[in-house]
Amino acid sequence: MSDALIAELEAAGQQRLADSIRSLPTDRADRLAMEVASIDLSLVTRLVDDLVRSPAASAPPVIGPAQVDRLPVPGDTRGAEHRRMAFEAGEQALRDGRVALVLLAGGQGTRLGFDHPKGMFPIGPVSHAPLFEVHAAGVAATRRRYGCDLPFHLMTSDANDRDTREFLASRMYFGLEPDSVGTFVQGMLPAVDPVTGDILRAAPDRLALSPDGHGGIFRAMGRAAILGDLEERGVDVIMTFQVDNPLMRPADPEFIGAHLLARAEMSTLVVAKESAGERMGVMATVGGRPGLVEYSDLPADLAEARDDDGGLMYWAGSTGVHCLDRAFANRLATGQAAMPFHRADKRVATVDDPRPSAPNAVKFEAFMFDALPLAGRTAAVQVDRAERFAPVKNAEGADSPETCRAAMVARAARWLEQAGVGVPRGDDGSSAYPIEIDPRFAQDAADLRGRVPADLRVDGPLLLRD
Repeated sequence: MSDALIAELEAAGQQRLADSIRSLPTDRADRLAMEVASIDLSLVTRLVDDLVRSPAASAPPVIGPAQVDRLPVPGDTRGAEHRRMAFEAGEQALRDGRVALVLLAGGQGTRLGFDHPKGMFPIGPVSHAPLFEVHAAGVAATRRRYGCDLPFHLMTSDANDRDTREFLASRMYFGLEPDSVGTFVQGMLPAVDPVTGDILRAAPDRLALSPDGHGGIFRAMGRAAILGDLEERGVDVIMTFQVDNPLMRPADPEFIGAHLLARAEMSTLVVAKESAGERMGVMATVGGRPGLVEYSDLPADLAEARDDDGGLMYWAGSTGVHCLDRAFANRLATGQAAMPFHRADKRVATVDDPRPSAPNAVKFEAFMFDALPLAGRTAAVQVDRAERFAPVKNAEGADSPETCRAAMVARAARWLEQAGVGVPRGDDGSSAYPIEIDPRFAQDAADLRGRVPADLRVDGPLLLRD
């Protein structure tokens, strides 16, 4: 047990935790002290002061509509030309080895009734391939197509890191070279008492820790020395995407190119909201700066606001996909640009209250989109949600495995029909059979047109793969 650590806790106003370490037997005190040493105590102290003990009162920022680079509608030749330029710029960046990927994969499949990392959830409509395999296939296809290394990292969490690494190894990394796939662990922060700010324990010798939010990606990449490695490789664009969206194309050339053409430090991929009440954050201006507003923070009158054409004024829903300038990510990782944290009042099992019936603790979380106002220049780029966005978040209803697989089949059917292949339709207009196209076979409709056999018929479940 370190006397210096005890003194540091006392100086930080954490006398109760210091006394707890002193009162434990040596082996358990050492275990608790190791956990305390693993957290950023100076950060926790600042968050407790700012968000618990003396939260600063401030007026809510003014929210306004965002400027979004909409994709062209049919017949818009000017927009189509910009889209072509973006695609070509992204392809060139990939060929030049300037792009890296980070997959946000720290979640468990609890809401799906799946007691494993969410990336292990079987989603293929025909193959039952897990989410991890769908994304790995996209990475493999991109590397092959552009002859690039395309560094690929997964951000895991304490809860699923071991299971994720063991699963990837057991599946031979789905054909990717093992040393070309890296994992790093999201940071953890302790929960604190909502009144006193005292750091809470889950057990006598264990802190009540939880992930620090997806905004912790920057500090986590810094701790894992990823950003320095990418700089040495000549990478200057990092694309991040979510594990729960199998329609997303890893290293999407058009998005990367639009980010580069805009000379942005951070770009966000958006889709048109399906309704005013859809539960997704929206791009907006917040206090005069580009930002993202969570659906729960968007006032009802703004969520329902319409423009002169009758469309939603706040229509640009975030997909959680971003492009980052590596140098900007490094500024965030090193604290040169300070990410804000948010207070979340939660029920947390603690040594003093193992089964709380009401919120009894404060957790601190950083959100990735909060980096937007810190960027010198940003871009928001719209894509067709039917092509790129079908997340798996809920066991039933919206954003469920059922809706996601239906979207995968619908996209595959469209691509086949664009390639001249007839697809039998049911009474509701959907494909009569499940269809799946592995990304290694084709990553878009243009890819597929060059690979479809002339005699292909859809007369039953169909899986196209190499």
